[in-house]
Amino acid sequence: QHPPALRAMWFPMSQLVLFAVLCRSGLSHPSCQLSRAESELRCRVPGGKLCSDRGRCECGVCICQVTESGKYYGPLCECHDWMCETYDGKICAGTCQCGRCKCANSEGNGLVYGKFCECDDRECIDDETEEICTGHGKCYCGNCYCEAGWHGDKCEFQCDITPWEIKKRCTSPDGKICSNRGTCVCGECTCHDVDPTGDWGDIHGDTCECDERNCKAVYDRYSDDFCSGHGQCNCGRCDCKEGWTGKKCEHPHSCPLSPEESAKKCQGNSNLSCSGRGKCECGQCTCFPPGDNRVYGKNCECDDRQCENVDGDVCGGHGICSCGRCICQDGWFGKLCQHSRKCNMTEEESRSLCESADGIVCSGKGSCHCGKCICSPQEWYISGDFCECDDRDCDKHDGLICTGNGVCSCGNCECWEGWNGNACEIWLGREYP
Repeated sequence: QHPPALRAMWFPMSQLVLFAVLCRSGLSHPSCQLSRAESELRCRVPGGKLCSDRGRCECGVCICQVTESGKYYGPLCECHDWMCETYDGKICAGTCQCGRCKCANSEGNGLVYGKFCECDDRECIDDETEEICTGHGKCYCGNCYCEAGWHGDKCEFQCDITPWEIKKRCTSPDGKICSNRGTCVCGECTCHDVDPTGDWGDIHGDTCECDERNCKAVYDRYSDDFCSGHGQCNCGRCDCKEGWTGKKCEHPHSCPLSPEESAKKCQGNSNLSCSGRGKCECGQCTCFPPGDNRVYGKNCECDDRQCENVDGDVCGGHGICSCGRCICQDGWFGKLCQHSRKCNMTEEESRSLCESADGIVCSGKGSCHCGKCICSPQEWYISGDFCECDDRDCDKHDGLICTGNGVCSCGNCECWEGWNGNACEIWLGREYP
């Protein structure tokens, strides 16, 4: 029999021996009946890491990490709720579960739906009849689309003429309903007016067949002048004053160049006249907006506004702008010199900040650097904090994203000062000479 002190040492040693035996035999825990291989098989994401690399595996069960942002959860620690997908800048209208929106349909009717629960067809229910679109239309994402002969927000009003007569009155000369520029209600076209000033609709006519935008040299970007200020617009066609010619009265007769030669000189290496940033007259470009020295060059090819972020910071304060491109200081990189080459995070900490709820880094469309996603430069249109946005959704005009007068932020144009419109195509700043 061993002395008491020796017995006190013996049991821990015996447990240590037991652990060693368990390890050699492949068992994962003294009280676990699974082998290590069986345990890890239960904890492993198919074709991936143990517990999504967000926890530890104990006897086939994942014990998930707790971070400052919150706790991971799910059988394989695959879920978290602090980075749910957003819609219109807001987290989903339902509840966020494992990074996905779960819509609130307490009555089980499925009227609230959509990837972000953004559609609520309860908005289509008529208060009196309690029917969707009063039974005279179909509801899509909270809006009623009425059958022929009915109108109103919920298709509650009936037209006093036949559907055939309605279609006849709304059909434009080219055979389209309201020229595809308006909505037909009981035989009358309501044209989609794209001029936010409301002074005069750019689109008008009984069937919306007239589009005044066709009379503007660069649609409403630089002035309110039609036909370059040298003619009258007649239902989308320019009648030029004496001494001027061209589709939009942009070319003076006094110019020794032909309209084609003038346009070619203004085009330069761009596909657009004056790089889409100026007005061409007799082979000479006048860059716009007036007095803004950030837009310059023989063909207005340099636009130093491209070096600014939405807050107006040039190259993030870490570089200089040269003809619309940032030249970064040592230790910084990125289109706007926004990324520092130094990083005080571990790779695991950095990765956790770049992962979406499904465990994908930067939506699979970029790389992670110091907790921030750097989206693929080969796909210029990919953007967003997690490379989740597609800037091809941004409105285009004259072939330029945001008409060259703003930046695209997750599919929406954020315009620079003085510009307005869905595509930043409308100049509302001071009048130019």
